[in-house]
Amino acid sequence: MLSEQEKQKVQQILGQLENPVKIHYFTQEFECEPCSVTHQLLELLTTLSDKLSLQTYEFKDEREKAEEFAIQEIPAIVLEGQRVYGVRFFGVPAGYEFAALLEDLIDVSRGTTSLSAATKTLLNTLITPLHIQVFVTPTCPYCPRAVRLAHQMAIESDKVRADMVEATEFPHLAQKYGVMAVPKIVVNDGQVAFEGALPEAQFVELVLQAA
Repeated sequence: MLSEQEKQKVQQILGQLENPVKIHYFTQEFECEPCSVTHQLLELLTTLSDKLSLQTYEFKDEREKAEEFAIQEIPAIVLEGQRVYGVRFFGVPAGYEFAALLEDLIDVSRGTTSLSAATKTLLNTLITPLHIQVFVTPTCPYCPRAVRLAHQMAIESDKVRADMVEATEFPHLAQKYGVMAVPKIVVNDGQVAFEGALPEAQFVELVLQAA
């Protein structure tokens, strides 16, 4: 999946991990193509850092675990550091989204992000839970920025759950939320929706309208 040169580069990036990260992965026994690719990618990552571990679940047979993590689609990835963060990937984190996954792993290992002090203060005042869905495609160069902002919000607040959703793998969700361009951000089942990779302050302001 990666050349030797790419593996070395990824290994260098993962060298920034500070604490162990557990990757929870939901798949099915007879893996769909996206599930199989995702599984191989995650297994490869765990060979590149001793701070990464992979826990795999059978989606249909381990329903209690799926419900615990609020997983309704596969393939699905949930990241756990000091706690189980609301950082989730639905679909293959491939293309431009692979970089977002690597950066998320580093943030989760540290338990903090590079979000501004003003954003962190706003997130600390949250009372209403927020569910952010960021619809992406692997070839969209602007999508990782939106995914990262949503995931960083989830790392900073246990009131936030943020999903990367690969639009072409989940057409029923893309149709439900009227995804015509990516990135499209949907908050609390459509209470707030907008498009584009916006600057942090504007992104956070729009998302928090749902609160």
